[in-house]
Amino acid sequence: MGERSDEVAMDNLSTVHPGDKTSSIKKSGRQLNKDGDIPCEETSGGAESVYHPPAQGRAEQTDRLAVKRTVDSRFVCTECGYRAASRSHLLVHARKHTGEKPYKCDQCDYSATQKGNLDQHMAKHTGEKNYKCDECDYAATQKGNLDRHMAKHTGEKPFMCGECGYRTADKSSLTRHMTTHTGVKPYKCDHCGYSAALKGNLDRHMAKHTGEKPYICGECGYRTAHRSQLSAHMRTHTGVKPYKCDHCDYSAARKRNLDRHMSKHAGEKHYKCDQCDYSAARKVYLYQHMAKHNKPYMCGECGFRTADKSYLTIHLRTHSGVKPYKCGQCDYSTARKGHLDIHMTKHTGEKPYVCGECGYRTARKSALSRHMRTHTGDKPYKCDQCDYSSNDKRCLKKHMVTHAS
Repeated sequence: MGERSDEVAMDNLSTVHPGDKTSSIKKSGRQLNKDGDIPCEETSGGAESVYHPPAQGRAEQTDRLAVKRTVDSRFVCTECGYRAASRSHLLVHARKHTGEKPYKCDQCDYSATQKGNLDQHMAKHTGEKNYKCDECDYAATQKGNLDRHMAKHTGEKPFMCGECGYRTADKSSLTRHMTTHTGVKPYKCDHCGYSAALKGNLDRHMAKHTGEKPYICGECGYRTAHRSQLSAHMRTHTGVKPYKCDHCDYSAARKRNLDRHMSKHAGEKHYKCDQCDYSAARKVYLYQHMAKHNKPYMCGECGFRTADKSYLTIHLRTHSGVKPYKCGQCDYSTARKGHLDIHMTKHTGEKPYVCGECGYRTARKSALSRHMRTHTGDKPYKCDQCDYSSNDKRCLKKHMVTHAS
């Protein structure tokens, strides 16, 4: 009776794949051998006599069925052509098109298309951090956060910006960084004219309108609108200093403190270019320089070269005269969205870039960078004909005139 039950189970498996000749049983009552054409045994005298393969052979047959199910029985999404190995996988995928999110958090408004995503979210409420770093005491609620943290120990940063040499351990960070070059700011504030390249920046901006400060320190009651600021604040209690100087033993709790410290090493240039005589005090400067050696996109009008195709497209507007970005308050128009954003500050008076040393404010990020050099003493623009150097590229250009005359 047990053997008969096994036989029925196998029949049920085989009927899932009607075209699979290696494992199906013909309805005539004849079972085929592995070649599929020689009967192994026949029914006789009205009584059924069926050959039962050994247990090992039956297991192998089941394995073959499983493989066949994965390879052949594909489920296809009619919306986008996505192919899945099972109906359940296709149903999960279909929620991307329908917007259905059946898994609801019972503590907030969060909902998810998959239970695993809800489980990860619930860790924010429970405080449970199952992903542990084996190098230090760091723990995370999500594996992706642990992976990003591990890069601090390994130093590995495989994702590089071809425009400026910026490197990161996280692909999503590179994607966010690229918006600084394209100037695209899709996230708009519905209370004012502010727009941002990153949703997180818009969320932080919105706190100015709402006054909401949802992030609270459990040690001292400090409140902030930004989770990153709470993380930085918590280091004042824990003493953790994750930002390390690669030239000495200095470490800091905040990145900007490390940046200020690095100016002390500005005169030391340990990072050498292997294609020319250039050397730099910081690795990031070398990466920025290396991008100059790899610029495959060239303008046929003037020879301008760039590492980024989108930058070539923007440059070509200087020849065509096309200025697609228009100011809604005056006749100004420009070829670059970033230039329009800067122009708009003349109307709004907004100066979002602030110096942490002296409170200087400006509408331009580049102007803040130039200003910061007055504090650090950094003079990256050097004359190749004498010892003159400057913290401003425009000053170097003026100086070069003295040699030309």
